[in-house]
Amino acid sequence: MRIVALCLTLLLPWAVQAEPWKVVGDEQFAPYSFVTIEDDQPRGLDVELVEAVMQEAKIPYSLRLYPWERVKRMIDRSEVAMAFQFAGTPERMQQYELVGPIRTGSTVFMTSRKTTLTDWAELDDLSPYTIGQVRGYAYQSDFDKAELSRDTSAQNPRQLVSMLLAGRIDVIVGDRVQLMYFVREQRAEQNVRILPKPLVEMPRYVAFAKGDSARAKQFSAALERLRQAGTLDSIHKRWH
Repeated sequence: MRIVALCLTLLLPWAVQAEPWKVVGDEQFAPYSFVTIEDDQPRGLDVELVEAVMQEAKIPYSLRLYPWERVKRMIDRSEVAMAFQFAGTPERMQQYELVGPIRTGSTVFMTSRKTTLTDWAELDDLSPYTIGQVRGYAYQSDFDKAELSRDTSAQNPRQLVSMLLAGRIDVIVGDRVQLMYFVREQRAEQNVRILPKPLVEMPRYVAFAKGDSARAKQFSAALERLRQAGTLDSIHKRWH
């Protein structure tokens, strides 16, 4: 019996290692992560970055995309091994083991051409306007805590852009590349204005449950190898 127990003890780490990681991300975060109406195949820049790291680490995995609120619930309940893409705010760093960044994006304010606002210096400059943002998203700590008029009814960034173009809100906030992606979908580039001053240059991370340092270190090591090899830059250039 002692021999059997010893064998099981020795084999256990390999069994844990062989178990595929369940990886999840946002299904409505184009062009970084998205699915189409044709199928549920994950696509996007962040999807390719995460898949490249998982392959470099030689970790078996399954990757699915879901609505963002469900993604957060899944990682919070430890139903999955890893989730992406999380903003690198102090609040998120307290909640999760964040690894990365896998990329950095510029978070900006966008208005319609009908709005008189042309730029901002302090967050108080935005107080006369209703700012649309996606429910459950974190943007930047000071902005997230500021007493501003907000509309959080949008479930995803595509809906947020549609609300702006329909005149339902004055200003929206989000990733520059992403917002313009959805504006171009509706061929409305001439109808919007991005304010010159960005809110923040926001790093984006993958998240593990708090205390899951073993998986976090494994992913981090593979990410750094790809960064040094220039593989991450190659993926970025293909998408931009």
